Amino acid sequence: MANTRSATKRARQSMARSRHNRGVRTRLRTLQKRARAAAKPDPKEIHALISALDKAAKRGIIHRNAANHRKARLNKIIAAARK
Repeated sequence: MANTRSATKRARQSMARSRHNRGVRTRLRTLQKRARAAAKPDPKEIHALISALDKAAKRGIIHRNAANHRKARLNKIIAAARK
């Protein structure tokens, strides 16, 4: 347990941030599964997923290279669907 007021506050902030970040990561996973499972991916869903990945990377929730990696996979799926 924290011994000082500042350490107690930091613990509260850390818990709040981790709760928020967990929700964002869960939403990303859901959007990715939906995009991959679709026979013909919806462009609006793909656009929403790319936007969510960029926002998560910008805010430090996921690493920016991880976001780029996931977007590259998405682009491969889109290219395959067009053929």
